[in-house]
Amino acid sequence: MTEAPTASQGSSFGLGGEDGAFETEAPLVPLLKRHQVQVLLEAGHSQAEVSEATDLSVRTVRRIAIEAPVEHVDNRAERRKRRVGRPSLAAPFRAFVSELVRKEPSLLSVEVLRRTKLQGYPGSKSALYALLREVRPRKARVGMRFEGLPGEFSQHDFGEIRITFANDEQKVIRFFASRLKWSRWVIVTLVSNETAETLVRTLLDHFIAFGGIPLCAVFDRPKTVALSWSKDGTITEWNPIFAHAAMEIGFTAEVCWPSAPNQKGSVENIVGWVKGSFFKQRRFHDLEDLKQQLGEWLTEVNDSRPCRATGQIPTERLVQDRSRLRPPRCTAQALALRIPVQVGPTAEVSYDGRGYSMPPEAAGLSGTLYLYRERIRIVAGRFEALHPRFGLPGSVSRLPEHRAAHLAAIAGKRGKRYLKRQQVLEVGQSAVSFLTELVHRNPQGWIREVDELHEMLQALGAEPLERAFRAALESGRCDSRFVAQTLGWNGLGPRGHATMGSPR
Repeated sequence: MTEAPTASQGSSFGLGGEDGAFETEAPLVPLLKRHQVQVLLEAGHSQAEVSEATDLSVRTVRRIAIEAPVEHVDNRAERRKRRVGRPSLAAPFRAFVSELVRKEPSLLSVEVLRRTKLQGYPGSKSALYALLREVRPRKARVGMRFEGLPGEFSQHDFGEIRITFANDEQKVIRFFASRLKWSRWVIVTLVSNETAETLVRTLLDHFIAFGGIPLCAVFDRPKTVALSWSKDGTITEWNPIFAHAAMEIGFTAEVCWPSAPNQKGSVENIVGWVKGSFFKQRRFHDLEDLKQQLGEWLTEVNDSRPCRATGQIPTERLVQDRSRLRPPRCTAQALALRIPVQVGPTAEVSYDGRGYSMPPEAAGLSGTLYLYRERIRIVAGRFEALHPRFGLPGSVSRLPEHRAAHLAAIAGKRGKRYLKRQQVLEVGQSAVSFLTELVHRNPQGWIREVDELHEMLQALGAEPLERAFRAALESGRCDSRFVAQTLGWNGLGPRGHATMGSPR
């Protein structure tokens, strides 16, 4: 089995930090490291092979093998649950050991143990050796290039480049590139941003295009998957959205640093290769032409042109890759990112510049927003709501049952009156313009008309009402009667399908 990147230069899940640092005070194997062990065992590797790949003892691997599958990534909560955290007996001797190895870097660990015992150290060698690993100066490592095996590694990264089109228009193009290390089969997707959501959704799309998930997904830059890391490259805090997605999809990840050549094996920087082989070699009329040429180029490099490194066409070697790939645990449409939220005092949840209604009883509760590709599900206590995802910035997605419940929860005629008007305003900018005209033309009678408009909103929904408002503004008829005629509304329901702008 090919040696994985080492913790001294790169990081694999669980090799550091608050959610993963090896601390003498709390020697818990991090949950994402446990997840990695479970994935490798599930893929058919022996306990000895998993031990070598993860730098864990066979005994630890054996213990993890009989544990329940990892279902969360909160190491702190798990540490409290397992009551891990007894102070290390070696901690008071940190200064002595640090000074000792600074003066004599090549001193054997057993000799350090002997001298520390002479200073009164009462513990065993395990705690002292753990301390020694932390304080001993690291030796420089010689770079090494290695070849992956079928289905073992895939490589992923974001990239961006400024393109000048044929009409001299300039545009920054962002893309996400993935490649299977063994076959060199590559896929590139243009993206609008480099957020964690774009990363995990495009990553899953690429896994599906590969035909499955390899043993390990390698990322060239930590900023795409991690929030913080130490000077030696050890990840100290993973992006929580990325970490949860790894659990949902069923993959493990490692991070390579640009300055660590021994991690990449025989595969070059994928972003540099895509830029040099495609973007910098071609000219494009516009964005649509770029997309078309990108598809043609991917077909050429995957299906027609032998790879210089292997001498074979990637599609031919892809058969060997796919024989070892594992299916994702979820589909692209079923993948939900988990985001902690708070239901506001107006029983709304704000996310990404848009509001989503909840039952009034949920006001003030903490909850979880499940972010799907095209919809949003919010759970707060015993309350749940499902909304369409996309809308104009600043708009509110309000379900009809929530409108009625909010009105029932408001005391007093004045409060109900203005809540109805606010809910009509949420239809869109055309509603704002329509109601502005209505209120100023009829300062005393707008309340009755808003009541009628609210009934139409509850019965027909926001989109038909928004179209009717636009028709009213165009015709200069800003009153509820015109809107009702446009919608074919008689107070009981629509009388039929009326043509917009043509009242009956």
